[in-house]
Amino acid sequence: MAEGAVDLTELVKSFKKFAVHGDTKASGQEMTGKNFVKLCKDCHVIDGKNITSTDVDIVFTKVKSKSARVMNFEQFKQALKELALKRFKGKGEEEALQETYLLVAGKEPANIGVTKTAKAGAVDRLTDTTKFTGAHKERFDDTGKGRGRAGREELPDTSGYVGAYKGAGTYEEKVKDNQ
Repeated sequence: MAEGAVDLTELVKSFKKFAVHGDTKASGQEMTGKNFVKLCKDCHVIDGKNITSTDVDIVFTKVKSKSARVMNFEQFKQALKELALKRFKGKGEEEALQETYLLVAGKEPANIGVTKTAKAGAVDRLTDTTKFTGAHKERFDDTGKGRGRAGREELPDTSGYVGAYKGAGTYEEKVKDNQ
């Protein structure tokens, strides 16, 4: 039975890794239905014949608390027990449960199909601020850091000949005052 205890520690690790997957606020103590389905898919508990994602959803709804949206580790073990009986039909209850534990123990969420950052030369060229020209060049300083509002909006230049007379009245008034 020492092997079963090792399986439970590995099972707890897998439970926690899948429980926090995709949720920054998750503590790892409770798992959502979405993460439970992901665990079953990634660990090949769902085989497409005996167990489908619909079966996993039904078992999740059955084992969780009535008004809860998550399940704890004890409910997780109960859900695996129910799925084990369907997944391994020809085997005994304990043997089927151990086979299911072996499928899940030590596994991590797979990131298959996740979009990766492009490292192509075209993207580098398009995002290199030193090669910008025209109005776009003014949005960045010499180091390539954005200038914020000053780079986006046309701010008035109050320096120079016209700026000195701004708000000082009309030309005629100035000419009359000087005479």
